[in-house]
Amino acid sequence: MHIAMLSPIAWRTPPRNYGPWENVVSLLTEELVSRGYEVTLFATGDSETKGELHSVCPRGYEEDHSIIPKVWECLHISELFEHAEEFDIIHNNFDFLPLTYTSFISTPVVTTIHGFSSPGILPVYKKYNNKVFYVSISDADRSPKLNYIKTIHHGIDLNQFDFQPEPEDYLLFFGRIHHDKGTKEAIEIARGCNNKLVLAGIIQDEEYYNKHIAPYIDDKNIIFTGSAGPVQRNQLLGKATALLHPINFDEPFGLSVIESMACGTPVIAFNRGSMPELIENGKNGFLVNTVNDAIEAVGKIKTIERKYCRGFIEQHFTVNQMTDKYIQVYETILNKKKNKQL
Repeated sequence: MHIAMLSPIAWRTPPRNYGPWENVVSLLTEELVSRGYEVTLFATGDSETKGELHSVCPRGYEEDHSIIPKVWECLHISELFEHAEEFDIIHNNFDFLPLTYTSFISTPVVTTIHGFSSPGILPVYKKYNNKVFYVSISDADRSPKLNYIKTIHHGIDLNQFDFQPEPEDYLLFFGRIHHDKGTKEAIEIARGCNNKLVLAGIIQDEEYYNKHIAPYIDDKNIIFTGSAGPVQRNQLLGKATALLHPINFDEPFGLSVIESMACGTPVIAFNRGSMPELIENGKNGFLVNTVNDAIEAVGKIKTIERKYCRGFIEQHFTVNQMTDKYIQVYETILNKKKNKQL
C-alpha cells in the first residue's frame, strides 16, 4: 500500500512548537513508515520524515510571512493531485480545499476533518459526501449532514511524555491565547483560588491578549512563557498540579488534554465539545460549567490519582491505537475499490 499523506503548510511537519494538525500527521506518518508502509508526505520543504518527503512550499507560511498562504496552498495541493495515480490511497489532512480535486482522479481519498472552522464550509463537504471518505476526530464533532466511515481519536507518542507522580505547585494553561481557548477564564480561576498560573501558547489574538491577559502577567502569580516546544511542553505539563482547559467553544478534540494526562496531570475542563470523550469526571479530571465550578474543582484535585491519568491514556489514546484504526479505514476503502464498489 502506497499512501500519500497531505499535511497542512502553516507550520513544518512535525511542528517545532505549535501546529496540532501537523503534529498528528507526523505521528501517523512515522508510525506507518515504522510498520513498513510506503508513505509519501506532502508537506513543507523543511519537514522531517522517515518516509519520502514531497514538497513545493519551502517553509510554513506562519513561520515565513513572505509566503502567501492561498498561492502556496494551491501549489501544494495541486502537486499531490497531479501525482494522484501513483498512490493507492490519499489521506487528506488539509481541510476542504483538496476535496474540489477529487472528481478528477480515480485514487480514493480519505479526509480527516480536524474541525469545522465555520458552518460556511459545509457545502463543500456536502458536495463530496459520497465521493470522499470522512473521518471525524470525535463523536461530538460530527455533522448530521455528512456520512462518516469512522471516528478516530488522536493518539500521542507516550515516549514524548514522562509520567510525573509529584507535581509542583502551579496550574497550567496550555494552548492558543484566544477567547475560544478560555485564557481569560483560566486567569480568573487561578486568581479565584490563589494559585500560581503558567500560561503557555502562541498569541493568536493580539487585541484579546493586550486587553484580557497582559494586565495580569506579573511573572510571579501569572507567568507567560510563550510557545513551548516538545521538551518544555513535557516539563510544563508534567509538573503542573492541573491543566486548566476552560474552553468557550465546542472543541473537536484537544491534544493538550491527553498530553497532560499522559504526564499524570489531571484536567479541569469546561464540559463542551469532545471533553466528555476525553475526561472521566472525578477520575482523570473534572468536567465543569463555570469559573466558580472550576475553582471548586481545583480544591478537589488531590483526589485524582495521577497514575490513573497516565493509564487512561495508555489504554485509549496512543499513536499505535490511532494508526491501527486508520489502517483499518484504508483497507476497507481499498477492498471496496477492489470489489468495484467505488
